[in-house]
Amino acid sequence: MAMLTVRNLPDDVHRALRVRAAQHGHSTEAEVREILACAVKPESRVRLGDALAALGRKIGLTNEDFEVFEQIKDKTPAEPLRFE
Repeated sequence: MAMLTVRNLPDDVHRALRVRAAQHGHSTEAEVREILACAVKPESRVRLGDALAALGRKIGLTNEDFEVFEQIKDKTPAEPLRFE
């Protein structure tokens, strides 16, 4: 896992973090991790896989619909790039 150091954090912000962590029963470090995770990965974000699956269900796609792609897929090996 990555490590992050925050420098020059004002004392009042650090105190507020400690109080918030205590209210949630976390360490200050765990509280900061939770705050950062919520800030950069909000629950309301659109997840591409979920959106595509919902779209497929909405229009009624089935596994048989995808078998067509296997049948028409070009199975010829790709030519290597040439740098001439």
